[in-house]
Amino acid sequence: MSLGKYPGDPPPNHGNQPFKGLTALITGSTSGIGLGIATSLAAEGANVVLSGFGDLQAIEEIRTRLADTYNINALYADADLAYPSAVRDLIAFARNSIGPVDILVNNAGIQFVSPIEDFPETKWDSVLAINLSAAFHTIKAALPDMRARGFGRIVNIASAHGLVGSPFKSAYVAAKHGIVGLTKAVALETASAGITCNSVCPGYVWTPLVEAQLREQAKGSRITEEALFGDVLAEQPSKQFVKVSQIGALVTFLCSDAAASITGTALSIDGGWTAH
Repeated sequence: MSLGKYPGDPPPNHGNQPFKGLTALITGSTSGIGLGIATSLAAEGANVVLSGFGDLQAIEEIRTRLADTYNINALYADADLAYPSAVRDLIAFARNSIGPVDILVNNAGIQFVSPIEDFPETKWDSVLAINLSAAFHTIKAALPDMRARGFGRIVNIASAHGLVGSPFKSAYVAAKHGIVGLTKAVALETASAGITCNSVCPGYVWTPLVEAQLREQAKGSRITEEALFGDVLAEQPSKQFVKVSQIGALVTFLCSDAAASITGTALSIDGGWTAH
């Protein structure tokens, strides 16, 4: 693959698919936000490596649909990101199957809610392992290939909770603040190498999982769905959920040539939440 004259220049533009020939690895991409990002990148021509858990038949249907719809290579790996060796194997799988990772999106995450004095230590360890340490390991494993080619895009999906706090989410808030800090450190280390590293900080996002959880919660209480949704969105001045497609579009922009000078940032997409 021929890159441009200067570090950071993208491969030659392929018309309506400017990412044609690039390899994008998106963690936590078998549903929700991660799948939306993978779809957006595939639509721009990127070959995608999906990673996450779920029903294998459903994942295979997703993989096939992406490949057929956008005429790209789409692969799936079920790496357990809690283990550094599995993360390294995931990066190697992408390299050996399609090519070195050009676009890395760290999206995988888990949540646990509890007062800190009751917060199980094993849950703390798990949240930090998946939400923070896994991103460190993917970046460490992918960077040598990016440096060798003088091009790379790293996007870490943080959260509004990477910028502000909330009660009962100590591990999640700590991990997401850590992701924002990791992003800045990586950006400074790679700024002259044609590599960008940014974090995206969504507020509450409308996904099938969130919809199902809220509707089930409403069934088990006297509160209406509309009132429950309003309570959830109390921190979000727009009073609207962020759409998965909007996050996909933002990540895709950050991976484009137009964003080549944007690095080390934490971009909020939260309906005004962190403007308070």
